[in-house]
Amino acid sequence: MEDEQLPRGIAALEGGEVHVHFDGACQPPRGPGVAAFGFTVEGGGLHAEECGLATRPYSEHSTNNVAEYVAAIRALEWLRERGYRGHVVATGDSQLVVRQMLGEYEVRTEHLRAYHDWLVRLAGEFAGVAWQWVPRSENVRADALSKQALAEAGPAARRLRPPRPRGPESGAAGSGTDPPD
Repeated sequence: MEDEQLPRGIAALEGGEVHVHFDGACQPPRGPGVAAFGFTVEGGGLHAEECGLATRPYSEHSTNNVAEYVAAIRALEWLRERGYRGHVVATGDSQLVVRQMLGEYEVRTEHLRAYHDWLVRLAGEFAGVAWQWVPRSENVRADALSKQALAEAGPAARRLRPPRPRGPESGAAGSGTDPPD
């Protein structure tokens, strides 16, 4: 029976290979700011696109690297929730995440360790996960989804932004209002 003739999800449970593209974005990139993720899933009778906030806005973990990890985590969780346990090709433009997952880079940043450990455990639930780095130009849809999530969350997230520090040169000390953006 041809794959196109099978109802969605059936082919994935029978085997095959699923391709995931993941990406994260954060403004400002080093945080703390608003961090978002995006991913796509294709193959084995499955198709999905998802995006959203990676962390609580302006938390100490709202960084680009955390957003990249969350994107990969959410993609594998999505597959797991649907009962898929076959082979996965996970592609992203984050050299840090891909090389850490391949064991080529150590996880030196303490706050990334929990994300890395969770992603390693998740990857272990599949028949195999092949991690591949690609330039952003080959990760277009996942990149667009992460930026879409930033754009959608931005206005509401700005209300959660901590007040900016005020110096005597601002002339606003003690005024109780935040300067306009």
